[in-house]
Amino acid sequence: MKNKNYEELLEDCGAVFKGHFKLTSGLHSDTYVEKFKLLQYPKLSDKLCKAIGENFKDTKPNVIVGAAVGGIIISHSVGRFLSTRSIFAERVDKKLEFRRGFNIEPGERVLIVDDVVTTGGSIYELMDLVSKHKGVLMGIGVLIDRSGQKADFGVPYFPLVNLDIPTHNPDDCPLCAKDIPITSRGRTGKK
Repeated sequence: MKNKNYEELLEDCGAVFKGHFKLTSGLHSDTYVEKFKLLQYPKLSDKLCKAIGENFKDTKPNVIVGAAVGGIIISHSVGRFLSTRSIFAERVDKKLEFRRGFNIEPGERVLIVDDVVTTGGSIYELMDLVSKHKGVLMGIGVLIDRSGQKADFGVPYFPLVNLDIPTHNPDDCPLCAKDIPITSRGRTGKK
């Protein structure tokens, strides 16, 4: 499938919302992509994750790493496709770390996966975890890149869909300037 077909899937699943949103990154946007509207369909999720896995199969990763919550589903599905293990990091005191006995052994080949990239903050945190555990980062695959193709992690990077959705700092957000209330993410009701 080409990027346009994946974009259409997002629209068809009702995953794209319009309004005034505060993103996880802290930035504001008039568009929010609720990846769980897509990930609620296991066969579709597997199809999308297979496309990510296909792109990295020659790197032969030993472990796929995602971040809770959305990255868990993606990591597991890509891991199944590549026949390797899948682990995830969780936030503890606002910092990603491995729990539940998960670990990366020194020298293990790692593929990081995630759901949506805006600023890349979670990816950089996962990269730091891989480095801390002396893993070898083979690449990064994501479902959706909404950075305006500004993301560059210094390793092979594969976004399934590139969306050019403007974001704004809260201080210079045109939606805030118009006193448009923030829309609750993932639904059309107000906070």
